Amino acid sequence: MKLSALAFAVVAAQGLASSARAGEVACWYEQGVLIAPASVAGVAGDYILDTGSPATQLHETMAQGAGIAQTSLAGEVRLAGLTLPARPLAVANLDSRTWLFPTPIAGVIGADILGDYVVDVSFAPCRVSIRPAREAPPFTARTTLRLGRLDGAATAFAAVSDGPRAFGGPFVVATGADASVRLDPAFARVEGKAKPLDLLPGGERRAELRAASFAGVLFENVDAGLAPVDIAAAGVIGAPMLAHWRVRFDFPRRRLLLAPAG
Repeated sequence: MKLSALAFAVVAAQGLASSARAGEVACWYEQGVLIAPASVAGVAGDYILDTGSPATQLHETMAQGAGIAQTSLAGEVRLAGLTLPARPLAVANLDSRTWLFPTPIAGVIGADILGDYVVDVSFAPCRVSIRPAREAPPFTARTTLRLGRLDGAATAFAAVSDGPRAFGGPFVVATGADASVRLDPAFARVEGKAKPLDLLPGGERRAELRAASFAGVLFENVDAGLAPVDIAAAGVIGAPMLAHWRVRFDFPRRRLLLAPAG
């Protein structure tokens, strides 16, 4: 059901599968985000894989249950057959990101971990491959974009429009974001019955954005929301839009490669 429209404001200032190979893991695409089994600082569970999150975080309740009292620590990360010792980690309350899931989410694995590798994502069937650049298999891309990094988060160019107005620029590209597009409230306002707080990450409501262009594809009447963006990006391209492709995040070569899904 359409609850509201998203329009622009004027801004004065611009578990491992048995068949998985080393470096590869079966995942699942749930509540609009990418989930995979992992272990962080000895806490095994289901983690959101998020190329748009600069820092890897343990959910506070899971950390406390494992006897971890610190808000920051160094710990081992095990993911997709990789073992990474002594990585910097944070402990945070992630309720706003995880309350909709029927089973507990242990945390978020961010671009601080993923950004050293070539990360291949297929949404259906859901699989993630995480490999050093020298071990990455061939990937035949239909479209290649420049992959930027802003304060650690992955970014790429996108453009959005509410009909009368449009703008383009760097958007965070986030496998852990649960709407096709989210805009910083500094760039957008909500029209209709929904309140801005209803459209933040973790909220059950979505708005509708007239159009978005990404990787040369125009999407119309896009599910959208709001999200404060603390870096110089206008918003977020989320997993529901990325799921139209198979995606390679080639972090070492700063390339985002997209191939037809399936």
